[in-house]
Amino acid sequence: MHRRKGPSEQDKRGSGTRENLIVMMVILRHTHSFFGSIPMASTLLVSLAITILLLPKATYAQEGDSLPDWSGVWAMNSGTIFDRATVQGQGGSNTPGVREHPPYNAEYEAKYLRNLQLRDDGLFPDPLSICGIPSGFPRIMNLPDVYEFAVTRKQVWIIAENGPGILRIYTDGREHPDPEMMWPTHTGDSVGHWDGDTLVFDTVSLHSSEEGRTILDRTGLYLSDAAHIITRMRKLEETTIEAQMTIEDSKALTGPWVVTKTYRKLEEGTRVYDYACAGNNRNPVDIENNRTLILGPDGEILNSDI
Repeated sequence: MHRRKGPSEQDKRGSGTRENLIVMMVILRHTHSFFGSIPMASTLLVSLAITILLLPKATYAQEGDSLPDWSGVWAMNSGTIFDRATVQGQGGSNTPGVREHPPYNAEYEAKYLRNLQLRDDGLFPDPLSICGIPSGFPRIMNLPDVYEFAVTRKQVWIIAENGPGILRIYTDGREHPDPEMMWPTHTGDSVGHWDGDTLVFDTVSLHSSEEGRTILDRTGLYLSDAAHIITRMRKLEETTIEAQMTIEDSKALTGPWVVTKTYRKLEEGTRVYDYACAGNNRNPVDIENNRTLILGPDGEILNSDI
């Protein structure tokens, strides 16, 4: 599979080798000056030993210091409505039906209104209720369970307890694969870079909501397979991380849709537990009648009259 990449590993190794040789030559010169009476061969051995001891430490310290610390366990601050503007009146208005987002075109606005009606009738099926289907992106950023954010030089992982689900973001300089080498998936393809302390990543190749595999929340927000999402993620303060998503979709939206989520750091020592949806699924989907069920503690259907 052909993929376009940034600088090759060979280029990086070549650059590192040149830097190492320069450092070794400097150490060799100073070592020989200090131990002038020692034969050159012995001086060379001493210089090599010093180089081996010092270079890895200096190199890795520099790489590690340049990455932000997002360790710990985190939880989303708001509820699971993907964008509060879809349920709140414009500018704080209480007028029913007045919304700021999303900027759907006429076709997708009609689909969204249909989903809202199905939800109000208790008939809207949530694909996430079919255990085993990942939440996908961007819904993985909008879950009620806890998160971990694993930051390394070449990748960043957003790990959700719910699922479990993982969004993998490549930060090693690569680009998206050529279009003919990609196919839609739940989390798509994400490549990113660091802009200071801000992770900026670009996501494409997502499943369409039309396929019935993904929605953004239980109000039935939709996106098409043309969705393109740019996320800027940063730590606002020691206990708060912000993720701002700018969504573009040439098939569904008339303009950019910006959604911001924030996450709070939980108490030190908080554990992430195994999540087995199929073991205690309280909202299975009744595929025959196209509805999401609500089960009580005894497993009985609570919304059987719908």
